[in-house]
Amino acid sequence: MKEKSDRSLKITAKTFRVRAKEQVKLEKWPTRVKPCYGSKEEYRTLLGEDILEMRGQQSLLYACNRYSVLLILQAMDTAGKDGIIKHVMSGVNPQGCEVFSFKQPSAEELDHDFLWRTTRCLPERGRIGIFNRSYYEEVLVARVHPEILSGQRLPAEVLDGKNLWRDRYRSIVDFEKHLHRNGTRVIKIFLHLSKSEQRKRLLERIDNPKKNWKFNLADIAERKLWNQYRKAYEACLCATSTATAPWYVVPADDKTNARLIVSRIMLDTLEQLGMSYPKADKARREELKAIRNRL
Repeated sequence: MKEKSDRSLKITAKTFRVRAKEQVKLEKWPTRVKPCYGSKEEYRTLLGEDILEMRGQQSLLYACNRYSVLLILQAMDTAGKDGIIKHVMSGVNPQGCEVFSFKQPSAEELDHDFLWRTTRCLPERGRIGIFNRSYYEEVLVARVHPEILSGQRLPAEVLDGKNLWRDRYRSIVDFEKHLHRNGTRVIKIFLHLSKSEQRKRLLERIDNPKKNWKFNLADIAERKLWNQYRKAYEACLCATSTATAPWYVVPADDKTNARLIVSRIMLDTLEQLGMSYPKADKARREELKAIRNRL
């Protein structure tokens, strides 16, 4: 087994980080990089080490009870969001981690602002929350499909205005700054998949009987809008990656490598919190001593 210090040199979270106000051209960001593992066995070993370390950090997060972590996963179809959740978060205590998937909004949700339905699902202090898609759908899917806006019951001046997307970006940035000030660390992952790799994965869902259930005809229709989605993502990444809530563009053509990259980004964020287990003061120690004597 390789030393962790050797492995840490292979994955540096900042390599995949979008700098604040950086102009993003996704064609210049790789969808595949040299793997940070040499074999399947080494991959399992490295991921196992990360999961064990994350389990310890999660315990600290819960005991400290000052911070929470929100992991946001966004991507084109088939990029591997579910796999990230399943494999990277498999070792954490389920009592301290919740996953939410956001699909088409309900009638009740449409009667509120676009941040409302996700705000209700934010993690409590001491917990990790995972959003499989998020409020970012409102500047991605809604931008590619502007007809969605007509069902959101927005004021006419908003729909007719020229600054709709700029204002939504601003609302998101302000919201995430508010979360950061109040102890929630927001980690935003864009799983960067190539169009050719997506085709391969869609074909696999058709050809492999065990994966037929994953295939959705709507994915084919959305694939035809690949360029529009790419432009929407580029604008979003540029406008909403900040120092306190950065975006990470993670190469996703290699699923296993993407999982290791995401786990390292998660661990880097948790370790930067500098958490420690609360120390009992003198009064608490005396109380515990008295209780121990009674036992």
